[in-house]
Amino acid sequence: MTFKQPTIDTSPKVSDEIKKTTCYMCACRCGINVHMKDGKVAYIEGNRDHPVNQGVLCAKGSAGIMQVNAPSRLRAPLKRVGPRGSGEFEEISWDEALDMAVGLLQPLRENNPEKLAFFTGRDQSQSFTGFWAQNFGTPNFAAHGGFCSVNMAAGGIYTMGGAFWEFGQPDWDRAKLFMIFGVAEDHDSNPIKMGIGKIKGRGGKVIGVNPVRSGYNAVADEWVGITPGTDGLFILSMVHELMKAGKIDLDYLAQFTNAPVLIDPDTGLFLRDDDDKPLVMDQVTGKLTAFDKKGVRPNLAATYRNAGKTHRTVMALMAEKYLDPQYAPEAVAEACGVPAKKIKAIAAELARVAFEESFELDQSWTDFRGETHDKMVGRPVAMHAMRGISAHSNGFQTCRALHVLQILLGTVEVPGGFRFKPPYPKPVEEHPRPHGKVTCGSPLDGPHLGFTRGPEDLMLKEDGSPIRIDKAFTWDNPMSSHGLMHMVISNAHAGDPYKIDTLFMYMANMSWNSSMNTRGVIEMLTDKDEDGNYVIPNIIYSDAYSSEMVAYADLILPDTTYLERHDCISLLDRPICEADGAADAIRWPVIEPDREVRGFQTTLVHLANRLGMQGFVHEDGSPKWEDYADYIVNHERKPGIGPLAGFRGENGDKVGRGEVNPNQLEKYIENGGFFVEHIPEEAKYYKPWNMAYQNWAVGMGIYDAPAPYLFQLYSEPMRKFQRAAEGHGDRQPPENMRERVKRVMDPLPIWYEPFEDREIDLEEYPIHALTQRPMAMYHSWGTQNAWLRQLHGTNPLYLPTKLWEQHGFKEGDWAKVTSTHGTITVPVALQEALNDNTVWTWNAIGKRKGAWALDENAPEAKQGFLLNHLIHELLPGKDDGMRISNSDPITGQAAWFDLRVKIEKVDAPQNEQTSPDLPPIKSPVGKGPEKLKWKVGQ
Repeated sequence: MTFKQPTIDTSPKVSDEIKKTTCYMCACRCGINVHMKDGKVAYIEGNRDHPVNQGVLCAKGSAGIMQVNAPSRLRAPLKRVGPRGSGEFEEISWDEALDMAVGLLQPLRENNPEKLAFFTGRDQSQSFTGFWAQNFGTPNFAAHGGFCSVNMAAGGIYTMGGAFWEFGQPDWDRAKLFMIFGVAEDHDSNPIKMGIGKIKGRGGKVIGVNPVRSGYNAVADEWVGITPGTDGLFILSMVHELMKAGKIDLDYLAQFTNAPVLIDPDTGLFLRDDDDKPLVMDQVTGKLTAFDKKGVRPNLAATYRNAGKTHRTVMALMAEKYLDPQYAPEAVAEACGVPAKKIKAIAAELARVAFEESFELDQSWTDFRGETHDKMVGRPVAMHAMRGISAHSNGFQTCRALHVLQILLGTVEVPGGFRFKPPYPKPVEEHPRPHGKVTCGSPLDGPHLGFTRGPEDLMLKEDGSPIRIDKAFTWDNPMSSHGLMHMVISNAHAGDPYKIDTLFMYMANMSWNSSMNTRGVIEMLTDKDEDGNYVIPNIIYSDAYSSEMVAYADLILPDTTYLERHDCISLLDRPICEADGAADAIRWPVIEPDREVRGFQTTLVHLANRLGMQGFVHEDGSPKWEDYADYIVNHERKPGIGPLAGFRGENGDKVGRGEVNPNQLEKYIENGGFFVEHIPEEAKYYKPWNMAYQNWAVGMGIYDAPAPYLFQLYSEPMRKFQRAAEGHGDRQPPENMRERVKRVMDPLPIWYEPFEDREIDLEEYPIHALTQRPMAMYHSWGTQNAWLRQLHGTNPLYLPTKLWEQHGFKEGDWAKVTSTHGTITVPVALQEALNDNTVWTWNAIGKRKGAWALDENAPEAKQGFLLNHLIHELLPGKDDGMRISNSDPITGQAAWFDLRVKIEKVDAPQNEQTSPDLPPIKSPVGKGPEKLKWKVGQ
């Protein structure tokens, strides 16, 4: 008798229904299927139909269920009743909370709008929060980009009209050589994992440039363990080698970049015609011609003699600069920590793949000069970079140098190379300039953030003082397109450039892991003046969780979790587009909150309605929108253009441009929470110059008219700032800033040593110290997540073999780590795949005792730590006592990765507690249960 096998259901039903929405566990914005049982979240998986992740989901995304059920969730509006930092609050009603907020904000709006500083974290809705701040009338608004990656974004836009990540992506299906610079595992993780798999699966090569070999760099075929802060020097050395060998795409440079544009030798500005168009020399006629004239063949080697002056091309200036021996591999190898032989080999490999493995697509296209091309030429070299090269005081020029490297190889917007994602590419001219004119009781005169074209766009008052509290768009950082969030609290505390009344922040953990100088910021938030009043009088804060920052606010407006609210991932902001199509998405309440919380964006609508803010109310004072969902559907930024591009028009059959569709959100939900409009085949490449793409973009509402442009190898806006420092024009920098502006604002990318290296004793502080985010974490939210904590509950300081042996460390040892600003005592671990002179740790693992509903002896609070305690928002003082911002001098990006330290071996603390060990803070939600468990469904 045969044994009867038991019948097993290998695919049990896991849900009653599936609701499709958008993940918020990192910035990928992947599509997710949320499985529901009895109205509760049971399981989260990837949405196979979604354009971003195609069903792939990481640990963070799956762990979203634990975020929605976290014990640290705030439960109701809170009013502080004890001293700041005590964590003593009482719950109040929403009406009382909004009345309190309006009571603070209304007098400011009517009399001193600039005394409101409104800054947000990773809110992913900056077009809306900026719209709110603009209508309030304060000049003081920005999001977290100023301390994250503005160098990457602005460097790309000023050079080629877009950058990496949300701006563009490699041609994953055709690239054969993929080179990444400074990329950790938290950003764009699923698309990069999928892309690397494709490249390696067909035999392509991946080169990783990063001091730390983890994640993507660990699976790279070749790892370059570069010295932090020297990426720009390494890149320009490869530019030197390529130019020296003649391995550059001359036709691409002549047709699509400003390499052939002629420069006035007296001003360093472009030679222009009466229509203000840059001039080139036509190879056919030998005459000066506008760059975009039909049939023109720009001459890269041209010279033009006029009035005793010889005008040369941008290409000639580049050759003169980069062929200089200072950029030779032998000259830079020691500083970069990369052997000259390796620099030469990588440059040769880039050239070999770009030119010897070039290919063609049988696809015709017509360029902006009216010429039709039968083929699209592919150069299968693609690059990607992130915060690792951006968060340095030389980061802007480094990012520009990387774009120049790509452009010289002809690998941008071609098959196999780097491709833009709509709404990019956009030249600087298509972006707004910054605005800061304050009129009491009225909106600001335009968007806060933008792209300066010259000194005339700086945000300076008539006396030369800054308009903005963060000093963005001043001579300290003339091109600070994202603002300087890391300087807001310190400037407000110092009353420099002026005092504020109310600090209003959203999802920005500024009293802990989001601030340089963490302990100093805590002191600033709690400091009182001689009359016993807080120096920063009022703090309003919104978050979904009981973070460290909650204890320092006076009024808490509790946010929902991401599955309990509407969000809009918009083409007006940070969309989910792919290179082959424009795409946007929504989040929507797949569950209803079980607490007295509201989505922050809805709270802003309610505040605006009570304040009677223009833009939010009709002439009779009645509200235009009741909540954020109402705004998403019915707001029009201009006629026919709204937050969402899909399902527009009365019948939902229009895309990009179209009338309001009252059922738009329902259409998105039916479609899986997203919308995508694919680019026509003939428009998929050469987007900045391809008229098929330009016309498609106009139809989508990306442009109002076609806007083809040249890549800016030579930046004329930078030259204008440099000229002002040389003594030209009506608006010039102060004397103490002239030399710095002249030096750093070179219109061709340069490298200079990080500022901290010049300000401190490198013999005393010889070691570089970095942080990276692990793939399982993104926001500080992650380390209170019951699943993700099991992956990264603690974070040792990783040391390379050289330092490990030099100091006699062994497993289980501890070290004292000291910078010019502070000291920490932490556990150490050995990592052999690490730059010889660099130590590092995971970012944002360490937690303040009492926060996040964690036990005071939780590993994150006991053995977790932050490098933030070693960093300061200001560089060490000079002999004259002046201290400057620890930021990039062009964009103001926080220079997190310039940190230098020294280390020494110490005995392990008896209780194995890292230091500094700040006193516990009281949490308004108390402490979570020892075991977190619940049952969903039957």
